[in-house]
Amino acid sequence: MIKPIFNNSVVNHYENDKEENRLIAGNGKVEFETTVKILNEHLPKKMKILDCAAGTGIYAFYLAEMGHEVTALDIVSRHIELIENELKSKPYSMKTQVNDARDLSLFEDESFDAVLCMGPLYHLTEEKDRLQCLSECIRVLKKGGLLFSAYINRFLVINFLVKNDFKYLKKEFIDNLVTTGVIKSDDPLSFWTDCYFDKPDIIEETYKSLGLQIIDHAATDGIPIIFRDKINMMNQDELKVWCDYHYATCREKSILGISNHGLIIGRKM
Repeated sequence: MIKPIFNNSVVNHYENDKEENRLIAGNGKVEFETTVKILNEHLPKKMKILDCAAGTGIYAFYLAEMGHEVTALDIVSRHIELIENELKSKPYSMKTQVNDARDLSLFEDESFDAVLCMGPLYHLTEEKDRLQCLSECIRVLKKGGLLFSAYINRFLVINFLVKNDFKYLKKEFIDNLVTTGVIKSDDPLSFWTDCYFDKPDIIEETYKSLGLQIIDHAATDGIPIIFRDKINMMNQDELKVWCDYHYATCREKSILGISNHGLIIGRKM
């Protein structure tokens, strides 16, 4: 059993950050709207779904409202409390628990039709931990089931940081980020918490090495974070036009390579 990392900087960050607000407006809404369109494409009928790091439940609630049977886990107790409080006003139930996504021993092999891994890969800075997390997700998937994994692209991060502050324009910092994708909370130029930023080709290689058949790979938000002030100024009609444009182009390789977030989907063979 994996020892949960309940006291590390990642958990402390999310216990105090308002993650529940991130996907409801502006560039965050682009990510949400694109992601749910992709989910709908690949989950056309009622399924048993595990959201292994549900955050405050935005995707878990969406899928439950679409008729799926959802189990929502998260390593942050505040997130699970928020989910459980919101469930009190819902006409459906949802299994919830505080849990480390690297250890899904709560569940037997091949328990779910689909698994969402929409956050752990951002913060597991050791490759062995990322592989452990993905392996556990695959273990609890039924044969033919789908694994949805979100990641953050390291090349967009560099552009975003330098755009906002030239203090990040340091060769050692950039070289390390390009080479390893890792920034720790105690690094002098840390801007978040312990984090890992991936690349589209690396995540595809990882999926293949774990025996998954890649069936989709999309940029869920593109580059709006770089000009989010403009995105945030859009009215609902304008934002819809932008989201429609983005969805029509989100699988373009050139956009995938510079998007802030990516979403890769693999089928268990």
